[in-house]
Amino acid sequence: MGKDILRNSLLGAVAVSLMAFGAQAQTVVVRAAQLLDPATGRMLADPVVVITDGKVAQVLSAAQAPADPAGATRVDLPGVTLLPGLIDMHVHLTSTPIYGGYNYLQFSDAFWTAVGTRSAKDTLEAGFTTVRNVGSEFYGDVGLREAIAEGHIPGPRIVTAAYSFGATGGHCDSTFFPPSMDEKSPYVADGPEAARRNVRTLRKYGAQVIKICATGGVFSRGSEPGAQQLAIDEIKAVTEAAHMAGMKVAAHAHGAPGIRAAILGGVDTIEHASLVDDEGIRLAREHGAWFSMDIYNTEYTQSEGRKNGVLEDNLRKDRDIAEIQRENFRKALKAGVKMVYGTDAGVYPHGQNGRQFAVMVRYGATPLQAIQTATVNAAQALGQAGDVGVVAPGAWGDLIGVTGDPLADVTLLEAPVFVMKGGETVKAP
Repeated sequence: MGKDILRNSLLGAVAVSLMAFGAQAQTVVVRAAQLLDPATGRMLADPVVVITDGKVAQVLSAAQAPADPAGATRVDLPGVTLLPGLIDMHVHLTSTPIYGGYNYLQFSDAFWTAVGTRSAKDTLEAGFTTVRNVGSEFYGDVGLREAIAEGHIPGPRIVTAAYSFGATGGHCDSTFFPPSMDEKSPYVADGPEAARRNVRTLRKYGAQVIKICATGGVFSRGSEPGAQQLAIDEIKAVTEAAHMAGMKVAAHAHGAPGIRAAILGGVDTIEHASLVDDEGIRLAREHGAWFSMDIYNTEYTQSEGRKNGVLEDNLRKDRDIAEIQRENFRKALKAGVKMVYGTDAGVYPHGQNGRQFAVMVRYGATPLQAIQTATVNAAQALGQAGDVGVVAPGAWGDLIGVTGDPLADVTLLEAPVFVMKGGETVKAP
């Protein structure tokens, strides 16, 4: 019996080796006018990017490059500047802003995952090849991630949070219904033990990052954005359980007390950070926390929200914090707080993710700094440095292209003419 097992194992190994030897590597060669390295801000003229089986194999100048490998697919992009595929660290693919207020109750639960298929496609075609989805009911984002990975639908790589959670009656709970309906999130966490249990359960069913709500929010009911809603011992319980499992933690935190508690509690990224104070900025620098500040979307909310059914109290809260958040972005950036690109897409239409770059520049970032937040910075904050956010050997073959120089005109990133994910062309001139 033992000899038969050994013989079968050896035969199987030989068969696999022969299959690998006979397999044809899929190689794509992309040539363009120039390539921006966001880590340094340098431009490589006449780049040649060789991508094999979805990963970057070589990055050369045309003068250095040998002839294209036999059988390679060639993509010529004259006049185009290449960049790494972009990363949005704060999206909600299974949400859409066109059903505001109570309008979403027209639809079944499964409707929202179906909506997410369109959101994923629009996001990818906008040049965002990686996103972090920080909140989705019914594990809709996990389903999208799986369907994209299996090739059933187009979309970016998704780092999934599944349900975001917080305190009973807080921003991550269901707050728009009377007591008779007993409507609540299945993942509220009152106390450290409940918080730990939520982390473990969410991880069990497909969460790859944990998102908590440390403060009130704009689009919930019954609290103000500045109000702290999770105690520091609850936050520490979340981060300890998540970090033990190799997961990072994002905290929705508008108000200064909640921001300080989240940082001291070990959270990795602070979402919104609208009302941050000097102490919060100091703590972020000291602890290395990243800020993800969505400073574009208020323009959509204020112009289209009422028409979409958003309630006046929610519009009022958005108005109250909008300009404060933008000025605090300027202040935190100047102070040296680490920044990542997060838009809260889903609060405004997916596919418009690139519109925030210009607002970041308007409020103090250089074009290069803005681009870094959506490439090398975001990759580092995800724990995926070297895999995404760069065009370098070993990274995924994710590229976007614009006609012109994005360091001179960052609005070019709002409508890339070329998008490639894993060596496969998604959009071409």
